[in-house]
Amino acid sequence: MGNIRITKLFSFETGHALYGYDGKCKNVHGHSYKLSVTVFGQPISDSTNVKFGMVIDFTDLKKIVKEEIVNVFDHATVFNKNTPHVELAKELQDRGHNVLLVDYQPTSEMMVIDFAKKIKNRLPENIQLHSLKLQETDSSYAEWYASEN
Repeated sequence: MGNIRITKLFSFETGHALYGYDGKCKNVHGHSYKLSVTVFGQPISDSTNVKFGMVIDFTDLKKIVKEEIVNVFDHATVFNKNTPHVELAKELQDRGHNVLLVDYQPTSEMMVIDFAKKIKNRLPENIQLHSLKLQETDSSYAEWYASEN
C-alpha cells in the first residue's frame, strides 16, 4: 500500500508587529490567517481497527493543530521577545490582552517554521508532516516542506 497525503485547513486571527521593519508592518496590525497542514502515511490496513482506511483521523489531526497553534495564536498579539516591543506587550497584558512573546520575528516565514516544529512533535510516529502553508492575506503566504528541511 502506498503513502497518501491528507490536508486539513485551519483559520485564526492574530495580531503582530515587526520591530525594526521599514514598512507599514512595523505597526501593530492583524491578519486572518489560514493554515493548511498536510501529512502523509499509509492508510490503516487492519479492517478491525475503527480507523480502517485512514492515514490519520482528521479529528486527531485537528486536535493536535488546535492545541499547538490555533488555540494559542487565535486572537493573540505576537511580539518578538527580544525587542523593545516587550514594553508594549506588558502594557497590553496588564490591560487583559492575550499576548505571545516569541523568540523570533513574527513573520509568516518564521511562524510557519515554529508551527512545523510543534506539529511534528505531536504526530504519531507512523505519520509524517509533509508541508504547511500559512496564508497571511489572500495573495501572500509562506510554505514549509519537509523535503526541503
